[in-house]
Amino acid sequence: MAERYEVRFSGSGGQGIILAGIILAEAVSIIEGRNAVHTQSYGPESRGGASKSEVVISDEEIDYPKVVKADALLCFTQEAARKYIKDVKEGGIVIVDEDLVPEVPEGNYRLYKFPFLRIARNELGRDIFLNIIALSTFVGLTNIVKRESIEKAIMNRIPKGTEDMNKKAMEIGFRLAQGALNKK
Repeated sequence: MAERYEVRFSGSGGQGIILAGIILAEAVSIIEGRNAVHTQSYGPESRGGASKSEVVISDEEIDYPKVVKADALLCFTQEAARKYIKDVKEGGIVIVDEDLVPEVPEGNYRLYKFPFLRIARNELGRDIFLNIIALSTFVGLTNIVKRESIEKAIMNRIPKGTEDMNKKAMEIGFRLAQGALNKK
């Protein structure tokens, strides 16, 4: 991969969007030894305000740390979809939570819809696992990093005592990705 690959996670504070970006960047740079830069932006509210987390990946030097045209956009609020969908490259991928983003604007991209929040609540009992499920689904769909790399990065960043639940969240995400790929 010589060209830039740009990823944007978007939604609201408290959904683990910033952490998802950090984990992806660490999987790429620290574990796989490629170049990655992570930037983040969120409103004045730590929970509930608009939030985005961006990761730029390249095997070459990265001269600009922000997403210009996203290769991948993950949206967890309707507002985020409306705001950022225009920044997706032609042929890029858009991944949304189908319950939180019921209306996805038309575009020339591959669209994937998953019930991340519903699964986090029903199968893991906590909303916060939405980010790990979605991140693992993204990695499973794109192979942007090796599965082992993202698993290691997740385990390095999560709070102690949550390892088993996060492993389950990862497994769910990879299973969702495989199901979607099998349908194509």
